Amino acid sequence: MNNLSASANVLARVLLALMFVLAGYDKIGGYADTQGYMAAFGVPGMLLPLVILAELGGGLAIMAGFLTRISALALAAFTLVAAIVFHTDFSDGMQQILFMKNISITGGLLLLAVTGAGRFSLDQKLGIR
Repeated sequence: MNNLSASANVLARVLLALMFVLAGYDKIGGYADTQGYMAAFGVPGMLLPLVILAELGGGLAIMAGFLTRISALALAAFTLVAAIVFHTDFSDGMQQILFMKNISITGGLLLLAVTGAGRFSLDQKLGIR
């Protein structure tokens, strides 16, 4: 992998993970509102700390290229479940778009899980495959 490809890999990881990091951070500031939103869909609010941990921890891990394959698989599963739980009101055009966004992100995370973090990553430095 040449330096341009390796650099593009880092940029792709950061862009893919940025949404999760920002969403996790926002959920901390809007904790009660997020719990209410989850409850409206039948998801127990007590799961919110796990959601925040998954989004922040998984997102930061992918950005750094640390345990990338595991983090990408975990976030792919999380994103697919979120699509199914929160975005299946297909009579609402916005929900259709959000569902497809989540499906697309799941695809990108699965690709990352298969290909790994690349040369410029903690995984590479630590010899993690």
